[in-house]
Order: sequence, then structure tokens, then C-alpha cells
Amino acid sequence: MRKVKKPVFFIVFAVIALFTLTTLFGVHSQYGDIVTTYVHGVDDIRLGIDIQGGVDVTFEPSGDVDATEEQMDAALETIKLRLANQNISDSETYVDYKSNRIIVRFPWQAGETDFDPEEAIKELGETAELTFRSGTDTTVDEEGNTIPAGEIVLSGADVEKAGTGATQDETTGEYTWMVTLELNDSGTEKFYEATSSLYQSQGQISIWMDNTMISAPTVSAVISDGQATITGDFTYETAKELADKINSGALPFSLETTSFKTISPTMGQGALNAMILAGVITLLLIIVFMIVLYRLLGVVASITLIGQVAGMLAAVSGWFGFMPSTTLTIPGIAGIILSVGMGVDCNIITGERIREELRKGKNLDTALHAGYHRAFSAIFDGNLTGIIVSIVLMGAFGVPDSIWAKIFNHTIFYFFGATTEGVIYSFGYTLMTGLIMNFIMGVLAARLMTMSLSRFKCFQNKKLYGGGIDVKAD
Repeated sequence: MRKVKKPVFFIVFAVIALFTLTTLFGVHSQYGDIVTTYVHGVDDIRLGIDIQGGVDVTFEPSGDVDATEEQMDAALETIKLRLANQNISDSETYVDYKSNRIIVRFPWQAGETDFDPEEAIKELGETAELTFRSGTDTTVDEEGNTIPAGEIVLSGADVEKAGTGATQDETTGEYTWMVTLELNDSGTEKFYEATSSLYQSQGQISIWMDNTMISAPTVSAVISDGQATITGDFTYETAKELADKINSGALPFSLETTSFKTISPTMGQGALNAMILAGVITLLLIIVFMIVLYRLLGVVASITLIGQVAGMLAAVSGWFGFMPSTTLTIPGIAGIILSVGMGVDCNIITGERIREELRKGKNLDTALHAGYHRAFSAIFDGNLTGIIVSIVLMGAFGVPDSIWAKIFNHTIFYFFGATTEGVIYSFGYTLMTGLIMNFIMGVLAARLMTMSLSRFKCFQNKKLYGGGIDVKAD
């Protein structure tokens, strides 16, 4: 860090500024009525029921199905997974065993102003059944509907995992998207037998979602490793949508919507606007305080705090490609505020350590290096403790298929069972991302910027860092 060059400050500042702008406004392009989103902004954040409201829907088994408690539990878990696949973490799900009802509450879609409950219900996904069948033959049922007639080779229960893949045309450079399937043991054996019998005749295996054929590839090889693909006229979005439906699992019976209604927000958009205004005012006051008290260090701290807030919003909106978007609730906003407070504490600890080193009579470069070094252990301990707490909260109150839930529900929470409470998960998620961003911005970026500024002659006065040139060493 002693050899940080002068341009580093401007590079880091430009990165933080660009990151903040793209986080706030996103990156979009529009061709006619078609809007393509490359980077999600704050307008794409899905707000929780407590802020924006949502829909309350009741599902019941269709027909004369007398579902058992185990089947109702299986249907409830499937709905939870479908909500999770759509990055809805703020949801409430209940099951009434006596009346065979499943009640689901979830928030509006991001950016939706004219809320249509019927459209919102469709977000849970269709109760479509995935089947692989020999040939492409169809028949007509009693109601005149065209249905598949081929023998079932595989069902959705034979699929272990679904994903997306692509092949690129070497000439045009265009991508052809597909759905990749990893079959379980029973599926692997069934698919091996089917491809073995159809390979010689170059037969087809048609793939159906309910009564709609989505693909009918020709069997060109005997597949024995349990790795299969669904090809067709897919875009990335449609391939991912189909993969999500497959991953969500098959319902043990068909569900029908018996009632639905809109839910008014418990806090409302006005409360959100008030919190945003209060947050902006508070951030400005913190910036003024830091600059007055720590001068040049305060300026750097203010820049990194803005970057930290932008990082938390980016994590919620889905700005990072490897992190899905999540629902922002009032407790989630509280997590942002708490992590910002810890970010301020990080900068205060660093500022005080540097001032102490300067008052000992050390030169500027040595004081900066020693101050950041001494402050790191305290910052690391505090932030690491917060990250551990947030991970435990996400594991205990997150969706059942999340990595943290899988770890904790098979260890310390094994005897208590899994639960899903979106508001608590939202708090843990924003707190964790905020503390991680605190390491990136408050420790790494701040140090790079400060060490870079200290290379400029006009910024080498110790008074700019809280020290004095006439203070002698103890």
C-alpha cells in the first residue's frame, strides 16, 4: 500500500461513481416498445408486502381429491420453491388441513402500478406436468382436447436438476439456448432404456408440458449418463423459465384458485418515501460530520459510504449477475441502516487511529499505514460477528433450498424444522451484504484513495488528516 500511485484515487472514485449511477438508474435500451434491461436499477427492486401491498390467494385441490396432510405439505413446499425461484423472499404461506386449503400472500411485482391480482397469481407458475414420451402421436379426450398419446418415458420426478445451456454458431456467432437436465438414478435407467430402443430407428422423444409439446428431438445416441437436454426455439428467458418450473417440482395434485384479494400495505408508499428522505438527510448530516471532524479522511469516508449504500441496493436489485434479486422490506431497510452505521464506525475507528499516530510525531506515510493496520483488527472482528449473525438469520428464516438453510437445517436447526419468514431473511440479507461492502469500500477503497491523495504535495499537510505539525512525540 505504500506504493499507491497518484491516479489510483481518480480510478477508484470513477469506479464508485459509475457503480452508484448504474445501481440507481440501471442500464436499459429501448427499440420501439421493447425495453431490454442489461443492469437492474432501484426501480427493479421488488418491495415487500409491508411497503407496497400484494395479493392474498387461496388454493384448493381441484376435483374430488381428498388430499392427505403429507400431500398438502408437499404442495406447500412446492409453492414455496416456486416463490423462491422468482426471487420472492417476502411471502407468507399457510396450510389449513381441515379444509384442504393453502393460503399464500406475496408482494406486487417490481414497478407495477396497475395491480392485477389474477396476473399476480400466475407468477406462482402453472401446475404443468413435465413428461417425456415416445413419438409425437396425439389423441383427443372426451372434451375434444388434443392430448399426447405416446408412452411416458420420463416424468418430472425423474429429473434431479434443470439448468440452461447454449451453443454458439461459429459462423454467425448466435447462441442457441437449451434446457439441460440432470436425471436421478431412476430417470437415468429409464432414459437409457428408451434411447436404446429408439436409437436404431432414429425415433423421437417428445417433451410435453401438460398437453403442449415443447420439443421433439430425434434420438441420435444412446444416453446412459443421465445428462439430457431440451432443445427448441428458446431464448435465455424462456429456457430459464422452463428450467425454473422443472426445478420447482411437480405438485401432487392440480390446484385451483378459490379466492383472491389484494392486500393493503401495512406501512405504505408514504412511509417508504419518508424513510428514504430521512435516510438521505441522515447521510448528508453524517457526511458533514465526518468532513468537519476528520477533514480529508472524512471526504474519503463520505465517498465510500455512498459506495456502500449503492452496493447494498445493487445486491437487492440483482445488479450482480451471480446474485439474484430479492424483496426489500422495512426490516431489510433497517439492515441497510444498521450496516451504514457500522460503516461510519469503521471510518471513525480508522480516523482516530491515524490521528493517534500523527500525534506521536510520525510522518504522514507511516501514520497512514500504521493507522489502517491498527484499525483493521477491530473492524474485522465487528464486521465478521455481524456477518455470522446475518448468515444464521438467513439460514433459520430463509427459503428451504438456500445454501444457508440447507446447512443449518441439517445441523443446529435440525430439531426445530425449517421456516420461511421473508422479513427476517430480508434483514439478514441486507445486513450481510452491507457488512461485506463495508470491507470493500470502508477498508480497501478508502485506504487506496487516502494513500493515493497523500502522494499529492497539496494534501501532505498533517492537519488535513487530523494531526498537527507542531505536535511532538510522546
